[in-house]
Amino acid sequence: MPASFDDIDIGQVVNLGAAGVDAAALQAFVAAFTPGWALDRGAPDAMVYALWARLDAMAAAEWPQTKRLGVDALRWMRNPPAGELLRGRMTVMAKDPVGDDKGIVIAQHDLLDEAGRLVFSCLTRSVFTR
Repeated sequence: MPASFDDIDIGQVVNLGAAGVDAAALQAFVAAFTPGWALDRGAPDAMVYALWARLDAMAAAEWPQTKRLGVDALRWMRNPPAGELLRGRMTVMAKDPVGDDKGIVIAQHDLLDEAGRLVFSCLTRSVFTR
């Protein structure tokens, strides 16, 4: 999707890429940010969020998105184990023009595991140029 606001369609689904839960990264993350978390429980919620944020930032780097206004309705369904490959997707839920040169896009973001099960989801509001 690198598309201007007017070329974005409601219902459009965008692939955000994939990221694996690296065992060494999981161990380092737990040691630094969630001491006491048992590694056999999988990636803690904060790491799952960080994996989504990285996929989102990499995908949006080429988009005419000028600002992220909010990330809401965060939901964690499961904690993926080390070695799990997660896929990110974004679904455009709504859009609203704001003046002649920009608009707001509301989107549902999901992280899915290898079996297609939902791991994490959130809603975003972002400003796109027209």
